[in-house]
Amino acid sequence: MPELPEVETVARLVRPRLVGRKIEGVRVSWERSLGGLDAKTFRSRITGSFVKRVGRRAKWIVFDLERGGAPAGHLLCHLRMSGRLHVEPTGSDMGPYERVRIDLDDGESLFFLDVRKFGRMVYTNDTEEAFAGMGPEPLTEEFSSAWFRRALRSRKRRLKPLLLDQTFLAGMGNIYVDEALHAAGLHPLRRANRVPGPCADRLHAEIRAVLAEAIRREGSSFDVFYRTPEGQPGSYQEQFLVYGREGRPCRTCGRTVKKIVVGQRGTHLCTRCQPAPRS
Repeated sequence: MPELPEVETVARLVRPRLVGRKIEGVRVSWERSLGGLDAKTFRSRITGSFVKRVGRRAKWIVFDLERGGAPAGHLLCHLRMSGRLHVEPTGSDMGPYERVRIDLDDGESLFFLDVRKFGRMVYTNDTEEAFAGMGPEPLTEEFSSAWFRRALRSRKRRLKPLLLDQTFLAGMGNIYVDEALHAAGLHPLRRANRVPGPCADRLHAEIRAVLAEAIRREGSSFDVFYRTPEGQPGSYQEQFLVYGREGRPCRTCGRTVKKIVVGQRGTHLCTRCQPAPRS
C-alpha cells in the first residue's frame, strides 16, 4: 500500500495540472470506489466546481473544491493497494482498470485507475470530521521531538504497532517504520515507554529524515503497482537498509537481515544494529 512518501509524490505531481481547473463532468465505472455514495449524487456534488488546492492528509490525497468563490467540499482519494492517478487528454484509453474519470475544462481528465478495486475516491463536506482522531503529520511542527518524547513515555505499546497506528502518527506504513527503526537502532518490539529520551530524539529525527529522502526519490516501487502520475517508478527502494532484505547483509553492519512478524505485519530488522529489549 502506498505510504506517506508515495501519496505526497502523487499529490505534488498532479497539483499543477489540476489547481484552477473546472470540473465539467464525471464518469464512474465502479461505483463502489465512491465509498457508499451513488454515482449520480457524486457527480452532482462536484460537477461545476473548481479545484482550489491539492494536498495530502496521512495516506489520503485531498482535493479542495470551490464554487462561486465559496468552499464546495472535498474529494478524498486513497490509493490502497493498487490505485493510481493520471492526468491525460480526456479521450485517452486508460484500459480496463479505469474506475473514475473527472473531466476538466482544459480538455484533460483526472483518471483514477485501480486494478484490485480497493482504492477509494470519496466526497465529503468536512475534512475535520473525515480525519477525526488522526495523529499528527510527521513532517509538520506539530510532530516535535518534545511531543514525541511525551507521547512515547505515556504508552506501553511496542514501537512497531504504535508507529503504524494512524491515531498516533499519520501516514506511516510498514516500509518506513522498519527503515526508521533501523536507522535509530531500535528494536520493533521495544516498549515505547522504555525508550530513553535521547533514543526517542534520534527516532524522531530518523522518521523525518527517512520520509524526506523517500519523497525526494518519489517513493518506493517495490512491486508493479506503484507508479507516479507520470508513469515512472520511485527509487527509494534502492536505499532500503532492511526492508525486503531478509537473508541479505545489513547495509549498516553486514549481519544477515531477519524477518519476524510483529502485530501480524512482516517486520525487517538487523539483530546487531537493533538489539532485542530485555524481557
